[in-house]
Amino acid sequence: MSNPEPGVLVLAATPIGRVEDASSRLASELARADVIAAEDTRRLRRLCTELGVTTTGRVVSYFEGNESARTPTLVEALLAGERVLLVTDAGMPSVSDPGFRLVAAAVLEEIEVTAVPGPSAVLTALAVSGLPVDRFTFEGFLPRKAGERGRRLAELAREPRTMVFFEAPHRTQAALEAMAEAFGDERAAAVCRELTKTHEEVRRGGLAELATWAAEGVRGEVTIVVTGADPVAEVGTDPEQWRTLVADLESVGMTRKDAILDVARRAGVPKREVYDAVHRS
Repeated sequence: MSNPEPGVLVLAATPIGRVEDASSRLASELARADVIAAEDTRRLRRLCTELGVTTTGRVVSYFEGNESARTPTLVEALLAGERVLLVTDAGMPSVSDPGFRLVAAAVLEEIEVTAVPGPSAVLTALAVSGLPVDRFTFEGFLPRKAGERGRRLAELAREPRTMVFFEAPHRTQAALEAMAEAFGDERAAAVCRELTKTHEEVRRGGLAELATWAAEGVRGEVTIVVTGADPVAEVGTDPEQWRTLVADLESVGMTRKDAILDVARRAGVPKREVYDAVHRS
């Protein structure tokens, strides 16, 4: 008896706010799937009710806590020829949500992976931010601990592309304050709250100004968009300038080693020269 043809893994985007944003293809995929892996099965059932969809496939949970353990079972279902649909609470699976492990495992088994495109908080926030969108980088959630967060932002201080971050509402003020310290008070940004929902709000301004606003309290899902740094002028060959630049980078959280590497790269000299200049008595 020959082995069955492998099934298909379908990644389906779900609404980030209004259920009306769900595509007709999402509804049809929910109805035809042999297995539906959902980040939250209760939210899945509510979505199906709102869409008027009756599911016939098996529904299993697939979230951060069981993602590693459940992935092999789902791959087995795919290898048995079943159509597996993966949905998360909002937006596209794998983008700061469960999914990457399953996609990677399916690719290793040469299983077809496709997607039902749809709402994305990243692209929606970029579009309404009013900031440059020709080049951007998605940075996801910042570390919760202040020290780790500061180091991450220091690494991004001269990132020229527009940056997009996700943040929890109760950490939005702290995140904006840390960004203002790393990027400068006046760096242009936009805080996008409750995108596509009834109480959608987009606040635009400098990072320090936005941090002051956030101190009053922020509710709902938050996406922060920050404009990239201005192009950095090349560094000259003056050791005194190197010492000053390294000190400036250290003051915003960059390690001395990374600061020396950065200055050496910009000056076009071996890192040993900058190191010697910094440590010269």
